[in-house]
Amino acid sequence: MPIERKRKGKIMAKIIEGQRRIIQLSVEDVFNIIREYQQLTYKCCCYEHKREVLQKNILYLPEDI
Repeated sequence: MPIERKRKGKIMAKIIEGQRRIIQLSVEDVFNIIREYQQLTYKCCCYEHKREVLQKNILYLPEDI
């Protein structure tokens, strides 16, 4: 059974229970994740360095309650 989170009348995230949680993100959430990724990795020289930096940092998805 899906659980929906709403912000200003729009669905911002849909959580579907199962073997893994599937979260439908809003455009704003996607841009925030991309922005955070870019801030963390802009000085990285290669793929391996990016993976190392990302493994040391935790990215969170905000969820309205």
